[in-house]
Amino acid sequence: MRFRGNKRFASVVGLVLGLLCAVEAAKVNKHKPWIETTYHGIVTENDDKVLLDPPLIALDKDAPLRYAESFEVTLTEEGEICGFRIHGQNVPFEAVVLDKSTGEGVIRAKDKLDCELQKEHTFTIQAYDCGEGPDGANMKKSHKATVHIQVNDINEYSPVFKEKSYKATVIEGKKYDSILKVEAVDADCSFQFSQICNYEIVTPDVPFTIDKDGFIKNTEKLSYGKEHMYKLTVTAYDCGKNRASEDVLVKISVKPTCKPSWQGFNKRIEYEPGTGSLALFPSMHLETCDEPITSIRATVELETSHIGKGCDRDTYSEKSLHKLCGASSGTVELLPAPSSSANWTVGLPTDNGHDSDQVFEFNGTQAIKVPDGMVSTSLKDPFTISVWMRHGPGAHEKETILCNSDKTDMNRHHYSLYIHNCRLIFLLRQDPSEAENYKPAEFHWKLDQVCDKEWHHYVLNVEFPSVSLFVDGTTFEPFLVTEDYPLHASKIETQLTIGACWQENSGHDNDTETVSEPTSGANARMAQFFRGNLAGLIIRSGKLENKKVIDCLYTCKEGLDVQLPEEVASAVKVEFNPNQSSLTVEGDDIDAFDKVMQHISYLNSRQFPTPGIRHLRISTTVKCFNEESCVTVPDAEGYVMVLQPEEPKISLSGIDHFARSAAEFESQEGVTLFPEMRIVSTITREVEADTESEAAEGADDDPTVQETVVSEEIMHNLDTCEVTVVGDELDGEHESLEVDMTQLQQRALEMSSSNLGLVITGVNTMANYEQVLHLIRYKNWHTEALFDRKFKLVCSELNGRYISNDFKVEVNVIHTANPMEHSNNAMVQPNFINPVHHASVDLSGHNLVNAHQASVVPSAATIVIVVCVSFLVFMIILGVFRIRAAHQRTMRDQENGKENEMDWDDSALTITVNPMETYEDQHSSEEEEEEEEESEDGEEEDDITSAESESSEDEEGGEPEDQQGASRQQQLEWDDSTLTY
Repeated sequence: MRFRGNKRFASVVGLVLGLLCAVEAAKVNKHKPWIETTYHGIVTENDDKVLLDPPLIALDKDAPLRYAESFEVTLTEEGEICGFRIHGQNVPFEAVVLDKSTGEGVIRAKDKLDCELQKEHTFTIQAYDCGEGPDGANMKKSHKATVHIQVNDINEYSPVFKEKSYKATVIEGKKYDSILKVEAVDADCSFQFSQICNYEIVTPDVPFTIDKDGFIKNTEKLSYGKEHMYKLTVTAYDCGKNRASEDVLVKISVKPTCKPSWQGFNKRIEYEPGTGSLALFPSMHLETCDEPITSIRATVELETSHIGKGCDRDTYSEKSLHKLCGASSGTVELLPAPSSSANWTVGLPTDNGHDSDQVFEFNGTQAIKVPDGMVSTSLKDPFTISVWMRHGPGAHEKETILCNSDKTDMNRHHYSLYIHNCRLIFLLRQDPSEAENYKPAEFHWKLDQVCDKEWHHYVLNVEFPSVSLFVDGTTFEPFLVTEDYPLHASKIETQLTIGACWQENSGHDNDTETVSEPTSGANARMAQFFRGNLAGLIIRSGKLENKKVIDCLYTCKEGLDVQLPEEVASAVKVEFNPNQSSLTVEGDDIDAFDKVMQHISYLNSRQFPTPGIRHLRISTTVKCFNEESCVTVPDAEGYVMVLQPEEPKISLSGIDHFARSAAEFESQEGVTLFPEMRIVSTITREVEADTESEAAEGADDDPTVQETVVSEEIMHNLDTCEVTVVGDELDGEHESLEVDMTQLQQRALEMSSSNLGLVITGVNTMANYEQVLHLIRYKNWHTEALFDRKFKLVCSELNGRYISNDFKVEVNVIHTANPMEHSNNAMVQPNFINPVHHASVDLSGHNLVNAHQASVVPSAATIVIVVCVSFLVFMIILGVFRIRAAHQRTMRDQENGKENEMDWDDSALTITVNPMETYEDQHSSEEEEEEEEESEDGEEEDDITSAESESSEDEEGGEPEDQQGASRQQQLEWDDSTLTY
């Protein structure tokens, strides 16, 4: 029994030992893991899970069975799969072991994938086991397997059209298989989602359709008269039914069937003043519809009849225009702009709508009488009558433009210019002579211009017995000349009238109307009234106008121009009308013809042209081989818009208040009224601001600001300066305004005067007008009762188109108590008054200018002491002056019995008293001594006021040097431009 037991135990022990040996033998890692050689996977973009075929499983032979017979065995590490390793650069995938014992694993994306960036990925993968022992020694790897992964697309993008918009042009009346093609693209990577499966026209009720490929065609014939352009909205869909992110606009223009016409012609052309010539038709060409053309003729017309007297001309006075055009002297202007010296046109209606062209209106009731002595025309001498006239329609009655008739009794017409039945008639009756024979007396012209309601320029050169007529620069011979006896001898004076004839007791009640203010007799009447507009009526005695002057007077400042290219100059002929408002182009080469038309330009040489519209019209005639008009080209119409010019502002500035001694007013030279007159022209324009400086200064976002640009370089001519008396008229017995006539003549200026003032006329520069104004002097040789005189100055340009400010000057008279003592004291020049020469003059009168700079800089203490002493002296002088002024006003009131107009509030003024005047007060002498002491220190310049500075310059400019000292003792000047009177 015991043996048998021992034997069984030995068997069990042997079995256990055998199993242990088998397990121990199994712990040895003899085999590599095994995987498939190739894998294919699919992953959807924006997802990380990869579906592999076959599944990812690694096998290892070292792995034991889970169950051995009836015993449960624990798994060993040598047979387990610890991981997978991916080989490749930038592989966006990772492999993960799901079960080490079975070797199952998965591949997944590290981040979301984008099919549009990469559709497929290829890399290699290896499996490795866990090795031997707890530290994984002797780990074994499988072979490398290739993995192909495809990224599946999702429909994340919508179709986008290749163009922002589409355009096409079709001809009316035609049906098209395809007009144009629109095309959209889709950014998706797959064929399904990146393909455009459908296009659709969103706009309803349009005669167009679109197919799946994007071709658009019309469903019916189109008509240009019905619609010039169709606008369609088109969208697209991809095969995933995503709609386009933005629809596209399709414009289909309908072109009419070919009709001959001018193409590329802009109806509105803007012209900026001062820019020279402007091409009117730079892109224009003639469409002839492929007709065989043999010749072309086109007329371009510029319509300017609505502007001024027919076009842009200088609007200086007619007298000035004659001078500018080269006419000699002897010109008398019968319709001048109203002024103090020429007031007979006051009250006559004017047309003020044409930039101050002095146009007068006569409606059949107005007439004016020219003052006696204005015209001294001898009918034996040659003379010229010129006038601008607009008249129409004609009437059966006579309408008088100009008439010279008897003042009383006989009503004889010596000469007259009138209209009768649209005929222009000039009557010229000769004076009595020895031979009482018939002589030419009436000259008749039958002209369409007389009654066409347009402006025309008429010039009659009268050199008896012949009379020449120029209308708009063209000569016309009279169609009828009638004769009459010379007038009988008579001592009756004549009356020159405009707009009617002066007749005494005419007896023609149907043809006459009473003048509103007759000058001779209650029964004085006017007859044969004119209906229309007149301007620039001139009589020039002793010499006839030549053709050059006449053309100059009529020529426009604006018109058409063309610069012919050299290559086409011989192929095309160009002709202008006299005033260049129309030109004709002829040729047979269409290309050369188009080039010439493209070089036609508009030019306005006027410095300040009239703004507004100038209409354009192109009339065209085309001929074919049969010399007939085979092609009809309609007229092309447009207009030139002349923009508003930068208009000048004329500013007058200078000393507007000063005083002079009575002796100066009574002297031979008189008193200069405008010694420092300055004329400046400024303009205001809109400029683009500097955006960088704006940002630096924190300016507004708006880049356009209003800036005033003041520049004395903006020069233009003046034609009138008028000085008028403010208050009582000039008394010719003891006062006058005078100017050096020699200086006027050197500058080609003229002067007329009256008891209201004087007027200087003539076209000249602002600098010349300044020099002449400096010469105007006022004289009064009876100043006992005179305390002040006021004058007003106004200057203008272009016959009143641009007018300066009203510059007013007041001159006060200083009456001295003892003039003889003044003159004696004038022999001594005080030390503390030195002449100050200014480099520049500030017209505002408020700048202190020290002409003498100290060469040595004093110490601070010295400066303080000098300033304090100067201020003390100044206060003493001011007190003495105010006491003396009050005493003088009291004495003056007692002597003259009236209040002196020189009183003012001087609380805000700095006044320097001339110590050379005689003071009866003992304090005056003391103050003189103190001021002399100050002058010795060299500091008197610090106390010179602005009034003294201006006074000093007045004396230097207006008097000889040897008279400066004497005049200073008799003057007290100040600038009170800041005072309110």
